[in-house]
Amino acid sequence: MAEWRTDASVAHIEEFASLEQVFALQGEHLTSDPLSEVVRVTYDGIRYYVKRYSGAGKGLRRYMGRPRVKSEWQNLKRFAKWGIPTAPVVAWGLERMGGQFARGAMITREIPHTDDLAVMAQHDDPRLRDPAWVDQLSLQLARATRAMHDHHFAHNDLKWRNLLVDQAGTLYFIDCPAGAFWFGSWLRRRIIKDLACLDKVAKYKLSRTQRLRFYLRYKGRQRLKDSDKERIVHVLNYFKGRE
Repeated sequence: MAEWRTDASVAHIEEFASLEQVFALQGEHLTSDPLSEVVRVTYDGIRYYVKRYSGAGKGLRRYMGRPRVKSEWQNLKRFAKWGIPTAPVVAWGLERMGGQFARGAMITREIPHTDDLAVMAQHDDPRLRDPAWVDQLSLQLARATRAMHDHHFAHNDLKWRNLLVDQAGTLYFIDCPAGAFWFGSWLRRRIIKDLACLDKVAKYKLSRTQRLRFYLRYKGRQRLKDSDKERIVHVLNYFKGRE
């Protein structure tokens, strides 16, 4: 049984009308792995990213819990609800056979004129050496990360490659299939992981002052408390010996 929905803004595009049609789409192949593939298609001058899943996920997710594709579209919709800029989800759904996941897909509209922060770092983009530009981005990132964590939600893969910035300097969160709600010590550990993922590249591209300013904004403080210092140590040591 297939469950498929489209946003009203693309309801006129017949190619997105059903899951079967979405899996038949031919486009520019971008990425693939054992569970999914991403192709890019263009209609009326607008580009869309079509992510098609043939597996529910790894481990127990193959047999129980939310399929990975469902987590992905739900998480992007949560970001939008929480005021975190993200790629608009315009079509989504999945198909089950015998009660088990068979396949699913999610389509997002392209965010025009954006750059991947990881690619910017790799190519030593001059914007990363502009204190005013970095400050604007840092403030957005701190607020968005705090909003996410305040909802007891952790991204679980908050790397620079999953952050986009457009020409106006607006930051967008993308690609979050592993994000989930956590509580207590589990949430604290996941928060440390999110912050460590952000700092993994930041420590090479930003100054210590810029990194500290980000953390203070994230916490909404003017100066560090002892608990902050303890958390920062955990963040700095998270990937130690694993890089």
